[in-house]
Amino acid sequence: MHHAHANLLRRGRFSEPGRLYLITTITHQREPLFQHLINARHVVRQMRQSDYEFASRSLAWVVMPDHVHWLIELQQVTLGTLMRRFKSRVGIALRKAGVPQKRVWQPGYQDRALRREEDVRRVARYIVANPLRAGLVSSIREYPHWDAVWL
Repeated sequence: MHHAHANLLRRGRFSEPGRLYLITTITHQREPLFQHLINARHVVRQMRQSDYEFASRSLAWVVMPDHVHWLIELQQVTLGTLMRRFKSRVGIALRKAGVPQKRVWQPGYQDRALRREEDVRRVARYIVANPLRAGLVSSIREYPHWDAVWL
């Protein structure tokens, strides 16, 4: 199915190696696929794989039940390539694990380039506090699916 406004997400998108980006991507129909530990760990493995391949350097992330927030420094690929690989690999891993979901992700993703003068640690704290704001836990220590290079 073609989404008439999907191209608007890409308008003005520019991939700059070395730039910091906050990326958000959502599961298809907000299905809470990642509420299950194994499924969430597949997502984490693919973020780490992107780092190993020098596509990105993960600074902070959180895997929520139905979406992912990922703060990266873009490395040797475009944002589009990074996200295509990431989303495809997560989908393949979930299917191999027996998840019957036909579609894992909504089309596209949101990204925001951070300016160098922004407080990157504040952005990272905002990301990892998502489970608290969503009421999933009373302390971030209770939530297993997050990380930040500063913590």
